Amino acid sequence: MPHVILPRIGTDRAWREAARACLAARLAPERVTWSLGEAEDLLFDDDEVPPAPRPGTVRAPAAFVELAAQAVWHRDPERFARLYGLLWRLRLHPRLMDDPADAAVAQLIRMARAVRRDIHRLHAFVRFREVGDRTAPRRRFAAWIEPQHLTLEPAAPFFARRFADMDWLIATPDLVACFEDGVLRFEEGASRPELAEDEADALWRTYFAAIFNPARVNRRRMLAEMPRRWWAQMPEAAAIPDLLRKAEAAARTMAEAPPREPPLYARALARRAEAAPPRPHPPGPASVLAGDLAACRACPLWEGATQPVPGEGPPDAPLMLVGEQPEDRDDLTGRPFAGPAGDLLLRLLAEAGIDRAQVYLTHAVKHFNYMTKGRQRLARSPGGAEIAACRPWLLRELELVRPRLIVALGATAAAALTGRAEGILRRRGGIEAGPEGLPVLLTLHPGHLLRLPDPVAAEMETEALRRDLITARRHLEGMAAGSGGDADASPSAEANAPRRAGGSAAPRGSRGRVPDPRPPQPEPGRSSPASIPPSRQGHAPSVPPRGVCGG
Repeated sequence: MPHVILPRIGTDRAWREAARACLAARLAPERVTWSLGEAEDLLFDDDEVPPAPRPGTVRAPAAFVELAAQAVWHRDPERFARLYGLLWRLRLHPRLMDDPADAAVAQLIRMARAVRRDIHRLHAFVRFREVGDRTAPRRRFAAWIEPQHLTLEPAAPFFARRFADMDWLIATPDLVACFEDGVLRFEEGASRPELAEDEADALWRTYFAAIFNPARVNRRRMLAEMPRRWWAQMPEAAAIPDLLRKAEAAARTMAEAPPREPPLYARALARRAEAAPPRPHPPGPASVLAGDLAACRACPLWEGATQPVPGEGPPDAPLMLVGEQPEDRDDLTGRPFAGPAGDLLLRLLAEAGIDRAQVYLTHAVKHFNYMTKGRQRLARSPGGAEIAACRPWLLRELELVRPRLIVALGATAAAALTGRAEGILRRRGGIEAGPEGLPVLLTLHPGHLLRLPDPVAAEMETEALRRDLITARRHLEGMAAGSGGDADASPSAEANAPRRAGGSAAPRGSRGRVPDPRPPQPEPGRSSPASIPPSRQGHAPSVPPRGVCGG
């Protein structure tokens, strides 16, 4: 019966070589024993030495190769036999790695996970101390650490890349890694060396105390990430008991402390915003809504936002563009479409022949919904509750402006205006009925175009948005021509009219087609569909109460 003795250095390569030889010789797992010796070369201590297989004769799934490369460093003495037993079974069941319920597969997956966790901790918890002459061309450092598994060899290349400009030594009870003049080598393990404390230890303690947050102490989670067995090798760990003991009092002090100055980057952004030339602010109904919006508490978005962002534009604009929600720049300035998406939209409006002075810009949701990533605030799509909470504000803007046509930019705006949450990609370019029968042209939000990673796709979608805006312009022109110049003619019947011979309803999903602007003739005994009646026709609009959201 062959007995395989694997070296402590290069164990993974030696195990693969021995396993390939045993598998090629058809040696069943129960006929092979494995152990870890002191030698540096692979040994078979029996006369029954399997010959080396020819290249390509022994194959294994890639998932097993990756699993074995990690589990082989586990401290379990049966790890080599477990791996070979699974490799033997893979001959007859090549898809065995896809079955995590298999006991052998599950055990090796747990072992590989423990090795990965140990390598991560070794990378994080090594603390070097400087040794030797500090004036030498290459400074020298040393560290002692006691990993749970035999992970120094797979972890050492990380330190070789990270600290390539210095010589260092990492010692463990099992192995020593030496990096000198750019060459990494390994030696047998040694006892713990005497390393004098240096000034870096005090820096570690100061750094740890500075980043410690007493308000978020979670002892169980902390011990899971930094087990006590590592504390003896980390100089900053000496401060942990004292920090934990004082955490409750420190948290109260933080809560009672007065507010501090904002960080430098926030002040720099504020100065940049103040120095930017102001964009002309057309008069409009925004001032009517601003006071009520400031008091809105209908949804939680007001808590994290800088301010609500009302609409902007002339009070009698024939065209209203409704976006999804304010972006970061909108939230800081209090004006809609003030960021990169707004710049793109204004450019496309000009290319489509639409006068910005005749357009009212607003958002379906009035507060900025975002998540933080580092120092960035990334927009997050509003939910149905936020859309419903802000819909009364959008209806008030429609009552005040009375546009002839609305363009919904994005899925959120489409849902708020049409009440339908179906995908916007299938509906874009079509005209649907909005509040009180107002026609709503659906298209994509310009911010979506800016986030497309493929420049060709971004260019195609930008051109499609420009065509949708041209459709909106032609629709307005057709409505004006059909009404004989009467600005009070109802435009919304086109979107709601029943389909009949000679009817004028615009088919959904039609792109670039201008519906017949002439209002349909009412059927006998039935009045024609009505839009929001203009006040100059003698009808007073039903304006919702100003305190819609608690204002």
